[in-house]
Amino acid sequence: MIVKKLLHTRMRVSDVEATIAFYRDVLGLAVLERNVSPRGSQLAFLSVPNSDELIELCSFPTSGPVHVQEDLVHLAFEVDDLDQTIEQLQAKNIPITDGPTQTSSGSRFIFIDAPDGYEVELIEGPPGAAVA
Repeated sequence: MIVKKLLHTRMRVSDVEATIAFYRDVLGLAVLERNVSPRGSQLAFLSVPNSDELIELCSFPTSGPVHVQEDLVHLAFEVDDLDQTIEQLQAKNIPITDGPTQTSSGSRFIFIDAPDGYEVELIEGPPGAAVA
């Protein structure tokens, strides 16, 4: 068996509304679809600009609180201008939890935290190169 493509990544969240607001208002993602699963989970599918893969948010409060282990998982997004991104985050009172850091290849990145403690990495590629 060989898979055809990555469709979505699911993240369980405590508060689906707060998490949607973060990804929509801070990072510019769009809500593509919302529904309730047969077992009662609230689901939201977020689309990412220039990407076919979706992020699925799942809230199922009866299963208990969400505890995200540090350094277990993070999402990484490319940005055009890291300095401008930092200014925009500061204007929205979003703290930078790590960075900015520059790599030997010339990429620069920072980390911020989404609700529930999921890490989000924002990367500016080196001049003239694509981010991988």
